Amino acid sequence: MTEPRLPPLHALRAFEAAARLESFSRAADELHVTHGAVSHQVRALEGFLGAALFARNGRRVVLTADGRVFADRVRAALRDIGEAANSLRRPERANRLTVSLLPSFAARWLMPRIGRFMAAHPEITVNVHASLELVDFERDEIDLAIRFGNGDWPRVEAEKFMDDEYFPVASPRFNRGRLPTRPAEIAQFRLVTSDDEPWAPWFKAAGLKLAEPDGPLFSDSSMVVQAAIDGRGIALVRRSIAEGDLAAGSLVRLFDVAIPAPGSYYLVRPKRPAPQKVLAFRAWMFAEKKRKR
Repeated sequence: MTEPRLPPLHALRAFEAAARLESFSRAADELHVTHGAVSHQVRALEGFLGAALFARNGRRVVLTADGRVFADRVRAALRDIGEAANSLRRPERANRLTVSLLPSFAARWLMPRIGRFMAAHPEITVNVHASLELVDFERDEIDLAIRFGNGDWPRVEAEKFMDDEYFPVASPRFNRGRLPTRPAEIAQFRLVTSDDEPWAPWFKAAGLKLAEPDGPLFSDSSMVVQAAIDGRGIALVRRSIAEGDLAAGSLVRLFDVAIPAPGSYYLVRPKRPAPQKVLAFRAWMFAEKKRKR
């Protein structure tokens, strides 16, 4: 007997989300892809099936009769696949905690501390997934994410963890130790710049009328901190990313002027009861925030 030819799984996932949410845009948000990608996958699926699944009226879409029948069966099939996968992986995953966070926060804040969590919870295996991308908790098997922003993300629980601020730092050896003592002197020095931390707001807070510097440009906050440690210039850094190096003396803060960060760190997880391993990590994170390095 010839096995039936199956449509692509990613097209089925896009169709199921669009059918359930009755919107290509909301399906795109859920799947972390573009509206056009969902539309393309659905059209490819319709071409594969030779049947229209949605009636389109501008940006509004409505399931056809064939689409409703197919959506019910696809949803049931995907649920069966998910349940089958869960039944196999659950024992292995029960004590494995996968945390997703920004590379800079992972390198400068979490990694110097994570040994204490591992020592306190030897029964939990920790996987750290450093990425700039938003995560799909189910697809990527992520238990908890730490993200920077305003906390207004759909279909997840977002708990504020920590506010932040920016201020200039430098290596104590930079310029042979002759560092500026007043903000007005900073224009005489090489300034390290970042895509995420423009200098203009700090200049304004310090009462300076200066243009954004043309100094070395780095795309990641951890790289900015390292550039300052290596004596490449004065850097505007996030307190949370630089505090370990400030405590170690490899960086020194310049001036008392600081500006609040445009967002905060949040602990983000799916909207369902959190397992004990996530609750343990959450409690440890808040305890670490209060702890002196």
